[in-house]
Amino acid sequence: QVQLVESGGGLVQAGGSLRLSCAASGRTFRSYIMGWFRQAPGKERAFVAAINWSSGDTGYADSVKGRFTISRDNAKNTVYPQMNSLKPDDTAVYYCAARPYGGIWNRRANEYDYWGQGTQVTVSS
Repeated sequence: QVQLVESGGGLVQAGGSLRLSCAASGRTFRSYIMGWFRQAPGKERAFVAAINWSSGDTGYADSVKGRFTISRDNAKNTVYPQMNSLKPDDTAVYYCAARPYGGIWNRRANEYDYWGQGTQVTVSS
């Protein structure tokens, strides 16, 4: 059974940085696409970034491009979004998601099969 556990959220001032983690277990993830989404109060869950576990190819939402970087550690089965230059608009619950096969073009929440519990990120102005 696939299990995704996020960590690393918290409160940070605008302009600051946070690194989230998503520890994946229960499967061999080499063929998987790992995505990050976020959901602010009253808004739909939105795509943030994705990484192809096998190739390392990455994709980003326009709103975070140039500020966020997603990477993975094969030995630890963990994916890391590094979030820099954070803005109050980045405040949301951040979710890790996974889908077998596909590509970094998979950017809709309903395209992902497995989800973590979410971690809160709050950016103060």
